[in-house]
Amino acid sequence: MGIADLVPGVSGGTIALITNIYEDLITSINHVNAKEILALIGANRKKSWQKINGQFLLPLFLGIATSILFLSSIIGFFLENHALALWSFFFGLIFASSILICKDVKQWSPSTIIGLIIGGLISFLISFLSPAEATEALPYLFLCGMLMIMAMILPGISGAFILVLLGAYETALETVELVRSFRTQGFLNLLAFGLGAIIGLKLFAHWVGKLYLNYRNPLLATMSGFMFGSLYKVWPWKQFINDENRDQIAVLPQFELNNSGLWIALGFMFIGSFVIYAFHKMSQSQKR
Repeated sequence: MGIADLVPGVSGGTIALITNIYEDLITSINHVNAKEILALIGANRKKSWQKINGQFLLPLFLGIATSILFLSSIIGFFLENHALALWSFFFGLIFASSILICKDVKQWSPSTIIGLIIGGLISFLISFLSPAEATEALPYLFLCGMLMIMAMILPGISGAFILVLLGAYETALETVELVRSFRTQGFLNLLAFGLGAIIGLKLFAHWVGKLYLNYRNPLLATMSGFMFGSLYKVWPWKQFINDENRDQIAVLPQFELNNSGLWIALGFMFIGSFVIYAFHKMSQSQKR
């Protein structure tokens, strides 16, 4: 989930859904409150720990934090030096995830089909939006943290992509590097992002849980549409149309046998898809 949250176009919520921990995640978050957290240092700490499902949340969030802290620089390196392979891998991840979420819809109806189409169109059109100007004001980073976590918890909507649109994606990556270097500004930025994320998570998880329980099929279909629509954003082959603004459009690759880039891209698409299906199968075997 941490790796997915680093990538524009991929959602940590999607990984939670296809690995069958999404319901546990939403339920556990809704049980966390100030009263239970304070009780953890009291005599009833064992009961509170069980109530908030701490044995589930603690390793999960430690895993997310570890990935973001230590892998953000690796993602940045590959984006700079091996973009074709990396975006192909991401394309495979998202495509396979979209198929699995579609298969998780128990009953298709006009409402689910409409949700799929609307989700796809919205996500596709969002891909053409120009990112906002970057800003490092702490109140703005607080707002970005709220919007980011809302997107992260929904399967199909990328929190990292929301940060790109808000102009705060580079600031977020820079914040991770500053924290790793123990710079004061990094911890201030992290505090602003973190507080926004915590408040947004508590405010939004409750409503997502209700939607998931009462409108599961339309919600999953819409989120799957979001993912299908985001495939344009992560399409590996792009062409610049404006050198000044760095605007890009998707183009088709050259289908030639001696085109090594084509085979590398297809190989990494397959690897990305395989990783998702492998996670899905492992989670299914553990549920049995």
